Amino acid sequence: MRTAYHSALEATRLDVVRLGALVADAIQTAVEALEKRDASGGARVVAGDDGVDDLRRKIEASCIELIWKQQPVAGELRAIAAMLEIATDLERVGDYAVEIAKNAIKLADVPLRPAKVEIDHIGGAAHAMLVDAMRAYTDEDDKLAERVIESDDVVDKLYKRGIKALREEMQADPALVRAGTRMLFVLAALERVGDRAQNIAWHTKVMIGA
Repeated sequence: MRTAYHSALEATRLDVVRLGALVADAIQTAVEALEKRDASGGARVVAGDDGVDDLRRKIEASCIELIWKQQPVAGELRAIAAMLEIATDLERVGDYAVEIAKNAIKLADVPLRPAKVEIDHIGGAAHAMLVDAMRAYTDEDDKLAERVIESDDVVDKLYKRGIKALREEMQADPALVRAGTRMLFVLAALERVGDRAQNIAWHTKVMIGA
């Protein structure tokens, strides 16, 4: 029975890893859609959100079943708790990807857009944090988890710099206000991706007892 239990635990862990890959790809695709004015890329991200939600629900149900079927020992309980927390964070990252994608669709045909906002930089930094956080979880790498936590400062700085650049451009040219407002939402979503990646790193550290 314990062998079957551990097999179910491992299968759920792999689902968490798969969910991480799905949302990391969604973030990357959404940012690229915004940068390249690719409405079809944004639409793919929006369409894929149901798959993210379904997988998160599957993980949650599996975790509840793992707790219900057998009383997990301390290490197993930490692993299950981490899976529940991380799956929740990943679902929210998927929601941020959809938010970015929807703005990418709405901005695809806008001829005038802010030029100085480095969406690709903050998007790349947030995406890298998420990928590293999931690698830290997969490999149970405490040192990598710690580096992810520390790197959130980089995303925060890029976010503040982006906000400042947007404000300056919109004040200088009121015609940019409509597009600039949407870019503000994108910046906020990417900053939150960094926050969720940091959460995943913390959950990983708790899981491995670091």
